[in-house]
Amino acid sequence: MPEVSETDFAIVVFREDDSWDADVLPAAMTNDLAGFIRVLRQQPSIAGTIGLAGIDDYFFVAIRVVGNQVTVLLSDIGAALDYPLAEQVLDYLEIPVPDEEDLDQVLPVGDLSIFADLGLDEMELAAICSRLDFESDDDPWDHVEDAVESIAVRLGFGPAMERALDVALGA
Repeated sequence: MPEVSETDFAIVVFREDDSWDADVLPAAMTNDLAGFIRVLRQQPSIAGTIGLAGIDDYFFVAIRVVGNQVTVLLSDIGAALDYPLAEQVLDYLEIPVPDEEDLDQVLPVGDLSIFADLGLDEMELAAICSRLDFESDDDPWDHVEDAVESIAVRLGFGPAMERALDVALGA
């Protein structure tokens, strides 16, 4: 089993009644896509269940389960070269792992419309992913948690996500 870093987190987000809630999942979920999806399927929610995992302060994975439909987004395809969860996402999406020399920027892969019905369109989500490019001249996020919090704020569960990240990251 790959090592879990102190910056790794896995969070499940769900809606009960009229409010969003978020709970911390075991950090081991950051190494097991199938297990992560199984856990999300077990959590009932009005708007579907959302899973967000941040790994090594480098990339994130977003998963949304609505009924039997599972949609997945990986913030950077290049992460599949070094991280099991990212490689599992590509396998799930039936996308081959790219060659290292083919990667010169952060490229999200998967369903960029994963949150469109909740108010976060593809262009905004792609922009959030691209800000994780630490080698870019643009102003990158300080941490993956910043990107995930930005998504949470746009979707309306910012405070719940902030509380869950504080627990997950020991803040």
